Amino acid sequence: MENNRKIIKNERVATDLSTKDFYYELPEQLIAQSPSEERDGCRLMVLNRDTGALEHRIFRDIINYLRPEDMLVVNSSKVIPARLLGKTCKTGADMELLLLRMLESGEWETLVRPGKRAKVGASFTFGNILRATVTAIVDGGNRTVRFDYDTEKYKSIYEVLDEIGNMPLPPYITKKLEKKSDYQTVYAKEEGSAAAPTAGLHFTEELLERIRERGVGYGEVTLHVGLGTFRPVKVDNFVEHEMHSEYFYITEEVASEINRRRAKGGRIIAVGTTACRVLESASDNEGKVQPLRGETGIFIYPGYKFKATDALITNFHLPESTLIMLVSALATREQVMNAYKTAVEDKYRFFSFGDAMLIV
Repeated sequence: MENNRKIIKNERVATDLSTKDFYYELPEQLIAQSPSEERDGCRLMVLNRDTGALEHRIFRDIINYLRPEDMLVVNSSKVIPARLLGKTCKTGADMELLLLRMLESGEWETLVRPGKRAKVGASFTFGNILRATVTAIVDGGNRTVRFDYDTEKYKSIYEVLDEIGNMPLPPYITKKLEKKSDYQTVYAKEEGSAAAPTAGLHFTEELLERIRERGVGYGEVTLHVGLGTFRPVKVDNFVEHEMHSEYFYITEEVASEINRRRAKGGRIIAVGTTACRVLESASDNEGKVQPLRGETGIFIYPGYKFKATDALITNFHLPESTLIMLVSALATREQVMNAYKTAVEDKYRFFSFGDAMLIV
């Protein structure tokens, strides 16, 4: 794997579409507030790109759409309990921190509320276990903070977060999370995400084992999901939208297996838009995937030519979001908007804890 971090962005493609072309009406009651009782028991809509036809299945039926020569590529990033509720050391006033990413210095970039209490030098305490001190104010009003804790008792900041942190659920989920594991994929490994790669929440260990038994390949990549994934597109000409950047890597072993299977006619099926962004960031113009680590700010929308992604497993996304634009690049905008209209009419569950879609 290349050691130097690369910043990946795609060339912007001119388009006649505007942000409002990706709007759809969604009744609030269709926003899922909790996961399905069985991870693989949610509904699955299958969209055939060649015909535009829609099928309605249960998620565990996805195995019937996979061929032995295919390969699933999943994002194994792990969500950290990044939401901290505490007090200012000076007055005892309430304070909330949301950890975004660890910097090379060991400090963290964070979102803070309220910002007026987070001047440089201000300190906060969380559960009398963790102390944070603001060291700088950066672009967008975010703060960098230095954390102090008992390093003899806790091996890392992640152990502290496991004890006192809360899962950073998206703003449209208002119901309290019963178990932290509900917002974590079964294959999550490396801590670093501020939001879950939610398409993977539908897989169980048993379903993955059955898929492997069919001969289907399986590979893990990492992209640490940032809160920028929820940042709305605020410009009419979405091409002008500045995409957030996220850390990713793909190993030589996984890249080689992707290339081997694809050369033999297998399809590379991205589990989620984050895995898709890794594949497209790490591939060359001939579709060959390279082992790579870096920061990707790739923005995929209609007109983009996919290089390494042949099919996609995904959830139903917010109106006018960069994610629905990505999905509309793999299929067509007309196919996707028709699928979403059907999903609303058939009362599918939407967003992070909602139902799934397979685009083939």
